[in-house]
Amino acid sequence: MLVLTRKKGQAIKIGDDIVVTVTEVRGRGAKALVKIGIEAPKGTKVLREEVMKEIADEMALASGGEFDLRELEAEVKTAQEPKTEPQS
Repeated sequence: MLVLTRKKGQAIKIGDDIVVTVTEVRGRGAKALVKIGIEAPKGTKVLREEVMKEIADEMALASGGEFDLRELEAEVKTAQEPKTEPQS
């Protein structure tokens, strides 16, 4: 894992087309809150890890068994693919 230190207003670039910017920092230490802004192409999937885990847990409960997180990621990606509008 790459660990970087950034201040408010500073950014990092991932690949050619994703920029993550620190927009706000509140507090210090373990209770600090950091807000980030993410600029990415429209078709890029951006999800919070805890949300993915929560969905996987709920799906496992509903199905009565274990759930494969990779399968969930594939389903989320398919559901979020941009719909193409007919050209006029």
